Amino acid sequence: MKLYSRDQLIKCTLTGIFAAIVVTSIIAYKINKSTNQKSDSVSQTSYSDDEASKTSKVDESVTIQENQPPILPVASDSSYSQTESQNINVYSLCNEAVVNINTKVTAYDWFLEPYVQDGGSGSGSIIDKRGYILTNVHVIQDATKIYVSLFDGTQYEAEVVGQDLDSDLAVIKFNPPSGMTLKTISFGDSGSLKVGQRVIAIGNPFGLERTMTTGIVSGLGRPIQNSNNRIIRNMIQTDAAINPGNSGGPLLDTNGRMIGINTMIKSSSGSSSGVGFAVPSETAVRVVADLIKYGKVQRGKIDATIIQMSSRIAQYSRLDISTGVLVSEVKKGGQAEKGGLKGGSEAAYYGSRRDIIYIGGDVITKIDNISVGTLADYYSALESKKTGDIVTVTVRRNKKDVQLKIQLVES
Repeated sequence: MKLYSRDQLIKCTLTGIFAAIVVTSIIAYKINKSTNQKSDSVSQTSYSDDEASKTSKVDESVTIQENQPPILPVASDSSYSQTESQNINVYSLCNEAVVNINTKVTAYDWFLEPYVQDGGSGSGSIIDKRGYILTNVHVIQDATKIYVSLFDGTQYEAEVVGQDLDSDLAVIKFNPPSGMTLKTISFGDSGSLKVGQRVIAIGNPFGLERTMTTGIVSGLGRPIQNSNNRIIRNMIQTDAAINPGNSGGPLLDTNGRMIGINTMIKSSSGSSSGVGFAVPSETAVRVVADLIKYGKVQRGKIDATIIQMSSRIAQYSRLDISTGVLVSEVKKGGQAEKGGLKGGSEAAYYGSRRDIIYIGGDVITKIDNISVGTLADYYSALESKKTGDIVTVTVRRNKKDVQLKIQLVES
């Protein structure tokens, strides 16, 4: 056993403490370095994923490049009420993204010589910074030239990207000059709307650019027949003043998001009577994606030739119903035939052009619990359907109702 002096004990103790500090520091340094390396690795991975996401969005042609507006704050200026402040904020945010649309159409004189004259006018919403504009089909219908006027008075010629009669929606596009940053309007959620909710319309009634009107949601889920004799379902009814020239403009919620596209009014005078209708944004989002990508909406259809029923056809065919749509022919080997749908077998002349139809086949009266009394009802019932969807079709056959499961094909 060794003996140590007091000085030696103190010296040994201090040396041990110093060594412990050095060892602890080294261990802490290594742990910290390892943690930082992991953190850097995670951060780098996150950045890469974000970049990949951005790239995929840019490469995807149907992705809308829009300005995403925040939820609008209510101005604290005591000179305005809360409602007034919201209105002011929405208009400030969105009015520059609303365009005035004017068209030129071709007409013919007494000598059948063509000449160009002014066509219709309406409104549109810039939905993409590349110059894509959403409007109504009837605003640009039969146009040979389309011009869009921006908030600053500049005018550009636009071309049709795609149009859809079933929803009365169309997408047009102009090429903004290099360096121009367009303001856009983002889509909102029309599925969450409530009757009584306040809404705002911006458009160009009677050529008065970017006019704002306010109102409420007066009704939801309205089936309305448009000027192209197509029934648009789930229309939004509003009492916000909508007049000629408002068509194609946005119907906005109080956060400045487009929850509808103003399309038509119900009026005996042709001017606003407090009953206006807008195509819901839920429909517009789906339609716009297809129009930009394909130039048309990719809907599913029943692969059969369909004829509007009439009392004359019913009488001639000895049927017990005169409404619905008659199945004249069914494509051989198609999905409709596989589903059990039957066409007619007896040829008959139909219409003023003496077209041949086949009678004796099924009469479609319902698709997925949606009553089908006319061709407009038939197209409306299939409006939201995609290729490959299976629908339940109720047909009248031998004076009995029969239900069939039919897979839709590409339109």
